[in-house]
Amino acid sequence: MSEDGGSDAGRTPDRESPTGDRESSPGDREPPPTDRESPVGQPVVRGDAAVTGQSAAQAKAFDPTDPESVAEAAETVARFAENTAGAEDNVFMLRGAAACAALVRGEGSYKAAAERAGDGVTVAFIRKWARVHDLPQSIRRYVAMGHVAPTAAKHIARVGGEDRFQLAWAVLDGDLTVREVRSVASAVNAGTPVEDALADHGVRPGRLTLSLPTETYRELRRTAAMEGKPPEEVVAEALDEKFS
Repeated sequence: MSEDGGSDAGRTPDRESPTGDRESSPGDREPPPTDRESPVGQPVVRGDAAVTGQSAAQAKAFDPTDPESVAEAAETVARFAENTAGAEDNVFMLRGAAACAALVRGEGSYKAAAERAGDGVTVAFIRKWARVHDLPQSIRRYVAMGHVAPTAAKHIARVGGEDRFQLAWAVLDGDLTVREVRSVASAVNAGTPVEDALADHGVRPGRLTLSLPTETYRELRRTAAMEGKPPEEVVAEALDEKFS
């Protein structure tokens, strides 16, 4: 979404696997999309029962090309702005973010969207949550499942490109607090490499602790010994092959 309010409602469906967004690995694969690719306002994640427990029919969609839907989005944003503080329902937060994004698209700018939503709704509020809606599906799924707090997602969305993946996964693997996520996002936007910004908070990207089935672990160790490689290298090679 551009600063002047332009998210394309006609985007193609998300391409990250397995349900739409495209994920890539190093080498000959393309880098993963770092922005939303599904249509603005559509409940791609919110309507996935496996993630949120509700069906697509239950999840509210917002169509920025439909005046009635835009009006409903404006009402939703107004209610969302009044109830954000302390909200623990991640799906509710994602619905509010969707309404913000659809309202911006429908009205043409953040300023017009804020005016349409009414008193108490600021441009900054709409911009922050519309950006959450524009995050790639893989990150939004972790928000919906409760693994990434919506308030942390707001700061992840401030970071551009593939750095936002590094920051999002650091929340999962490094137990970063919302305050720490905000600090890292600010540092990255000020020009600090994301790896250095995360290192300042004790997080090293790429470090992940896994529990494997006994037989898989035994074979991993055996293969690593026979090939003269550390287990990490064997795992990385196997995952690269799977992702390609």
